[in-house]
Amino acid sequence: MMIEREEQRKDFIEKTTVTLTLPSINPVMQDEMFIANIEQVKSLQASLFPICSKGTFISNFLQNNIKTNQLEINTDIRTFRTTAKLKEPRDLFALPKELDCPQQAPRWPTECQVVEEKIQHIIWSPASPEPYYISSGKELQPQPVGEDAGTVIFQYYPMSAVNYFSRSTVGGSRLYLSACASAGGEDELKFESRFESGNLAKAIRITSAYYELHLRTDLYTNRHMQWFYFRVTNTKKQMTYRFSIVNLSKAESLYNEGMRPLLYSTKDAQLHSIGWRRCGDNIAYYKNDSSSEEEEQFPSYTLTFNIEFPHTDDAVYIAHCYPYTYSDLQEYLSKLQSHPVKSTYAKLRLLCRTLAGNNVYYLTVTAPPSSSETEQKKKKAVVITARVHPGETPSSWMMKGFMDYLTGDSNQARELREKFIFKLVPMLNPDGVIVGNNRCSLTGKDLNRQYRTVIRETYPPVWHTKVMIRRLQEECGVAMYVDLHAHSRKHNIFIYGCESRKTSDKRLQEQVFPLMLHKNAADKFSFENCKFRIQRSKEGTGRVVVWMLGVSNSYTMEASFGGSELGSRMSTHFSVQDYESLGRTFCETLLDFCDEDPSKERLRTKIVTRLLKEGSNADEPTNIDLSDYSSDEGDTSSSSSEGGHRRESTKQPAPPPSPIFPDINKNLNEKPRKPRPRLEKMKRIEKKKTKRETLQVSRATIDLTSDAMTDMSSDAESYDGNHSPMRRVQKLIHSSMKVKPRRKKKMPPELKIVKAQTSDSPYHSDHEKSLKCRRPRSVSMFNETTEKPRLNPASWHQFRCLPPAKYVTTSQVLIL
Repeated sequence: MMIEREEQRKDFIEKTTVTLTLPSINPVMQDEMFIANIEQVKSLQASLFPICSKGTFISNFLQNNIKTNQLEINTDIRTFRTTAKLKEPRDLFALPKELDCPQQAPRWPTECQVVEEKIQHIIWSPASPEPYYISSGKELQPQPVGEDAGTVIFQYYPMSAVNYFSRSTVGGSRLYLSACASAGGEDELKFESRFESGNLAKAIRITSAYYELHLRTDLYTNRHMQWFYFRVTNTKKQMTYRFSIVNLSKAESLYNEGMRPLLYSTKDAQLHSIGWRRCGDNIAYYKNDSSSEEEEQFPSYTLTFNIEFPHTDDAVYIAHCYPYTYSDLQEYLSKLQSHPVKSTYAKLRLLCRTLAGNNVYYLTVTAPPSSSETEQKKKKAVVITARVHPGETPSSWMMKGFMDYLTGDSNQARELREKFIFKLVPMLNPDGVIVGNNRCSLTGKDLNRQYRTVIRETYPPVWHTKVMIRRLQEECGVAMYVDLHAHSRKHNIFIYGCESRKTSDKRLQEQVFPLMLHKNAADKFSFENCKFRIQRSKEGTGRVVVWMLGVSNSYTMEASFGGSELGSRMSTHFSVQDYESLGRTFCETLLDFCDEDPSKERLRTKIVTRLLKEGSNADEPTNIDLSDYSSDEGDTSSSSSEGGHRRESTKQPAPPPSPIFPDINKNLNEKPRKPRPRLEKMKRIEKKKTKRETLQVSRATIDLTSDAMTDMSSDAESYDGNHSPMRRVQKLIHSSMKVKPRRKKKMPPELKIVKAQTSDSPYHSDHEKSLKCRRPRSVSMFNETTEKPRLNPASWHQFRCLPPAKYVTTSQVLIL
């Protein structure tokens, strides 16, 4: 039935016709209606497509819908044609200011595993400076025993099909595997390092209280193991553990000079708001015995120490220095960018992107443009970079001090913004920081040796930093360049500069600013530690290359991982507050150094005259008295009797001492250590000795292979310090003639570690008490031979400059 109705409807439509008859219209009236229709169409178009001063409908449509932010699309006023051009670099790389637009998450190489939890630490400084560890000379130096004598409980090393960087992704590998190599018992510590800047590769459980740890090398290399940062869980209170990090790469370390590792307790942070503090006892740093030719050529070193955790079932972090991750930097920059006042004169930009696609930021800090273009052109630029070496975290804390001070509302900060244009690059190597490298980027190269490169794709941060400095040189000039670093073998904070030898009228001008900085921070900054000689091995560094570009005040500022040996801060560790305060002091000194006041100009001339008179040079700068060096306002530093500097804030509270773990076996009859001599006096006494040590042993005679990328000092100081020069020569000749057999390493019985004694935990048995009273067994450091080969008298002159014995350690005893 429905089909029939449909057919009828079709027939009706086909056969029906409709005729419409319209009345004739007057031609004049027809023209008026046509004009009215045109006006209606125009008004309709105007309402639907409003005219925009920036372009037509097509240009606006493209502007809002095109899938790029690099083009700026406009309409030509005369021809009404749509034109497209690239945006200006500042607009192209400007970052969004809205709070709901988060910055890009860190990108990892695709082979890296990353834990999902976000690691955050509170910022805390002790109330008083933390003292150095005082060595007793009896610290145990156990040799690595490896997996044969223990159980691997943690093992993680990123592996890829190719031994070079290929791709990256947010969050790293999609395949998450367990890094725990054993089931784990109730008394077994658990380790983790798969987070930002973490780099533990392997943990071996030797006993319930002794663990051997291996650090991961810099990615796509086989070296540079010095930075460490990892987490320990399943801890036990009132239990003494020993950690030995057995594959470090530097022959010397501040751990032999009193530096202690850092500990962060999650429970202490939550309960008592206590952050990073120094830890460790019975600390020793020494060379491992080599059992193969490869180990002879590339020796490794061990850091060993005892540690006692403050809480049971705590998550504890152990680090070489105060960590500062890429995420920490992004969080700080986001707060700065969202600040209603600071964001007006502190502009955050994107310098470039790294190989992994991470953002390299730079911050421009200056006063808002004034109406006078002449005043703006007088401003010179100050360029400060940091963290080209990922493991040197003190440079990040100093940079934070710079940014805090320059974006503050003090009179000095406003004056600095009026005088200069500051370009701050807080993290030049974010890729290396993210994966926990110590020195290299994902190219496997040290970026601070690549400033002469012209390869933009391989080293983008270095290339774009150099382009920025060249552009600033052409536009306004660069008054100063400072590259912030950290030093693992020297105390204090000091500067490396570039000597002006060609122009006699500028001789020693590069020493003026470091000397003034020393007077303003005499308890932290050492002028006598500064060097201004340009070495051939440093020709590719940022300091030297920027100096070659025409910036006479081009510096590398080095901050010790350890602490200070000056004034009231002698033999104490640096805290985060100390690093940040040095950044603020630097800015205050810059005001005096660049002050155009005639009195300050006369002072700078007087400083150079005095330096010349005292015979200051690039290798041994002479610290001179500047009793008339004073500032217009502020008080004088309490640690310096020679001068003052700009201060408008009150003296900040000092850091609280780190909790001192009880030493159950401390010798009560131990004599107190003699106070260390002041650095200034010691330098005068050992000037001739230092000069002699620079001519120790010819490399052609004895091959002491070292890493050229690390700034190793005296190779001869790694020799056995308790032997005479003749005995060391005999040992070297004998070891070169005899091939050492590969021996199986056994676990020394001295490494058995018991629980720490407390007042309420006496010895459990008479046998244990007798063991405690028994004389400890000595562990020989050296494999002395009975044969004494004759020494050729003709070759004695090659070895007569060996350094004298530095440490007298004929035997090492386990003291827990």
